[in-house]
Amino acid sequence: MSLTLQEAVSLKPFNTFGVEVQARWFAEARTDDEVRTALAEAERRGISLLPVGGGSNLLLTADVDALVLRMASRGLRILEDDGERVVVEAEAGEPWHPFVQWSLAQGLCGLENLSLIPGTVGAAPMQNIGAYGVEIKDVFVGLTALDRQTGELREFALEECAFAYRDSLFKQQPGRWLILRVRFALSRKMALHLDYGPVRQRLQAEGIEVPSAADVSRAICAIRSEKLPDPVVLGNAGSFFKNPLVPVELAERIRAEHADLVSYPAGEGQVKLAAGWLIERAGWKGFREGDAGVHRLQALVLVNYGSATGAQLLALARRIQADILARFGIALEIEPNIF
Repeated sequence: MSLTLQEAVSLKPFNTFGVEVQARWFAEARTDDEVRTALAEAERRGISLLPVGGGSNLLLTADVDALVLRMASRGLRILEDDGERVVVEAEAGEPWHPFVQWSLAQGLCGLENLSLIPGTVGAAPMQNIGAYGVEIKDVFVGLTALDRQTGELREFALEECAFAYRDSLFKQQPGRWLILRVRFALSRKMALHLDYGPVRQRLQAEGIEVPSAADVSRAICAIRSEKLPDPVVLGNAGSFFKNPLVPVELAERIRAEHADLVSYPAGEGQVKLAAGWLIERAGWKGFREGDAGVHRLQALVLVNYGSATGAQLLALARRIQADILARFGIALEIEPNIF
């Protein structure tokens, strides 16, 4: 078989928290056939299969008694181009940010607000990743996934994916689908999203009055670099908690005591609150216990200062959750997948 299995492999290089755990078995799949082979091998050995991409949405709390399969397929292609709307397809193993930069180099608009998000293309639909007013669902056309129960390929259109805030069918059905490639509808016509967060202010400060998609991407890269630690330097998985959706009445009760509450209208009688604001107001920003901590510049980010275990990081997250629930009556939801 072309797939190479390795035994007792450290997963430290394959998770952005830099947590030191071992996989019982490890392999990398670059083709659909290798994915199928990995599934067959896991079944033959009587163990589960855990697919990973860039490891940027994982918290590993113990050694993994499974076959860890790194999705490593590569390939970018234009499927349709009518001069304005362009459909592109990317293999699951393509790193996300280089894919965004490739799309900009083709003169395409649509992904610029999602610049500098870590991870891979295949993992992006799982969480319906989003930033600065844009989510995957806004540019999504379809994807090809392997049904792990039947071994058959299935095509998913937008309406079949059940995309929601940091959620999708693929997250709701863990262990069912392996995403192989994803398709996006981009545009040669500028339709920029500038009014979420400090994007417009950053562009104006740089003297850019009529920005291009590349200008927006550069501005967002600068903003993210200032706010979020580089996982190569300081282990982290980006935003650790989802921004909670709460009833308007609860938000107003909190605002009565905290006039600077950060919130965004979410429709249907709900408001989205900034989880980072809640955590910072509760005094956790910059907290450190051993090598597990909360980033000093962004309270939404848990960090590994060196040798923190996944269990220590999870214990810290649970303490924060309990404190926010006690203070504000809000149950924060963890964003990364816990294994």
